[in-house]
Amino acid sequence: MHGWIILDKPHGLGSTQAVSAVKRALRQSGAGKWKVGHGGTLDPLATGVLPVAVGEATKLAGRMLDSDKIYDFTIGFGVQTDTLDLEGKEIAASDYRPTLAEVEAILPRFTGPVEQAPPAYSAILIDGQRAYDLARAGQDVEMKTRAVTIHALTITGQEAAEDGLASVTLTAHVSKGTYIRSLARDIALALGTVGHVTMLRRVKAGPFTLESAISLDKLDEAARGGDIAQLMLPLTAGLDDIPALAVSPDDALALRQGKVLVGKPHTGLLLAMEGDTPVALVEASGPEIRVVRGFNL
Repeated sequence: MHGWIILDKPHGLGSTQAVSAVKRALRQSGAGKWKVGHGGTLDPLATGVLPVAVGEATKLAGRMLDSDKIYDFTIGFGVQTDTLDLEGKEIAASDYRPTLAEVEAILPRFTGPVEQAPPAYSAILIDGQRAYDLARAGQDVEMKTRAVTIHALTITGQEAAEDGLASVTLTAHVSKGTYIRSLARDIALALGTVGHVTMLRRVKAGPFTLESAISLDKLDEAARGGDIAQLMLPLTAGLDDIPALAVSPDDALALRQGKVLVGKPHTGLLLAMEGDTPVALVEASGPEIRVVRGFNL
């Protein structure tokens, strides 16, 4: 039971609750207790791809957090909320509605490297406390801007109003650390109005897409049938972009002991494999190969 369960997270469920659901399913299926973690938080109001790591795959959860993501999202124009989504209360309003041409013209300003201030209602730590806890307590939360990259931003839908657009739906391919709620806020402000996210769905996280995602109902069904392992992707599914390095049993043992291998020159991150068994994620620099993350398989 070392691998990935890719959930299609439903609306209203937190990422931590989704991890708990996988833990319960594993116990119910007879697999017992396993270490479980997720590879990237999704807001409760968001849906879509949530990679859940089981067993030794949890050692790769941090790498998944660093991966690019793709989202579909809708900006509703005319109202800004304190949470920047449907959950919050209104804090600003505007009668102005942008046209489709205006939205198309503004998007290049939000493509490429951008500076972005995260939402006050986020899990970012400020002096040891979560920003959302401070915001809910009524404190003014100053969020420092951060550099993120929007690789691509395209219009995929729209809803017309009498004097412009009531909303626009976009697809965004973004780097780690990007907040879609902040992106929606900033786009609306640049258009001379205000807005908030009314729909958010993650369609890709790292190598994982909706094609491999399962519903909680399917997870529960598999748990009751005792065949939850059939839903799991292998640990290596999270490392599809890493070249494999075949190692001998002796070299595999040395890597498991944390030793440095010396051999043919290589460069960069590699996945050491003994046959079909992942041994370690290794960093190669010239003839030396050092363990970055070992797997107990």
